[in-house]
Amino acid sequence: MLHVLAHYHELALKGRNRKHFEYRLVHHLRRALKPLTHVHVEALQGRIRVSFEDEAAWPRLEDQLKRVFGIVNFSLTRSVPLSHDHADLSILKAAIQSDLPAYPYASFRVSAKRADKRFPKTSMEVEQEIGAAVVAHTGKPVNLKNPDLTIRVELVPPAAYYSCHRETGAGGLPTGTGGKVVSLISGGIDSPVATYRMLKRGCKAVFVHFHGRPYLSRVSEEKVQDIVKLLTRYQLHSRLHLVPFGEIQSQIVLNSPPPVRVVLYRRLMLRIAAQIAEQEEAWGLVTGDSLGQVASQTPENIVVINQATTVPILRPLIGMDKSEIIQQAQTIGSFETSIEPDQDCCTLFVPKHPRTRCDLPSILKVEEHLDIPTLIQQGLAGTELIEFLH
Repeated sequence: MLHVLAHYHELALKGRNRKHFEYRLVHHLRRALKPLTHVHVEALQGRIRVSFEDEAAWPRLEDQLKRVFGIVNFSLTRSVPLSHDHADLSILKAAIQSDLPAYPYASFRVSAKRADKRFPKTSMEVEQEIGAAVVAHTGKPVNLKNPDLTIRVELVPPAAYYSCHRETGAGGLPTGTGGKVVSLISGGIDSPVATYRMLKRGCKAVFVHFHGRPYLSRVSEEKVQDIVKLLTRYQLHSRLHLVPFGEIQSQIVLNSPPPVRVVLYRRLMLRIAAQIAEQEEAWGLVTGDSLGQVASQTPENIVVINQATTVPILRPLIGMDKSEIIQQAQTIGSFETSIEPDQDCCTLFVPKHPRTRCDLPSILKVEEHLDIPTLIQQGLAGTELIEFLH
């Protein structure tokens, strides 16, 4: 039997709520690894253990573990039983000596952790004893500051686990602990990154995409579906609402001056998304806004757009610049899809010189010429729902 020991960080700081967060992490791991056969997930003291039989399953298991929020790092380990009094480490030392990596290394160190501080030997004593055994076996020196190899030992009675390699996890908080949000997703670079950052904080995302049909093709919708599939790898199940916005935009064009149309579009999008959030029992809306990036994201226009709804609007990218957003998009794998050419409603009927400093009274006066409730219902009535499972 092979074991993976997964560690968390933020969960350990949750005090009385720690068990709840730990339960959500274990539950999500079981769902994520369900396609793999003979995999068992359980919480141990301060860590999660994933046990499996088939070593060939490790690459798939490793890939999925990297996408589970809440895990800060994990290691594929071997285990040996501890002696009856837990003081005799001879079996553990022999196992480590036989499993040392074949690749060259000039120095090493041993890092030991005890799940139970009542263990008869301290962590430092365990490190010294195992380190001495490895020195005697290999002749390699110990380097505590900058070793080529770190041998990690975890004592979780009745077993001891050891490994020579550690993988970095996704970090953050387990999926579902942050409630449900509605993400306004486009085919661009920003909104997928904004959604990812909220997923990392434990939120479950429902997606809303405003498309330009019948005036534009389905290309933007296809791009968005690819992006949602990518993000579904983190939350395992996603719902995507496709809202027709082309006709709504054309009615706004007929009844409003060009400079304020972008703000009007955004206010109507938020109103429709807020209705979907109510249906989905979501507590907030997520956008990819970055302060000052485009006309709708100036401080004045953000204030006016915000006042279209009472639902909280979350802007995870508000203080990031474009290069930072692009870097994260490349890291999560959405960048290549996002830069594919497409047509979406954000480029439809956009004025050449949008106003960057709108004020609420003037916007409300323009909106008097629009049948807002009818436009909202028009968008909701034409909405298509697609579900994704990983």
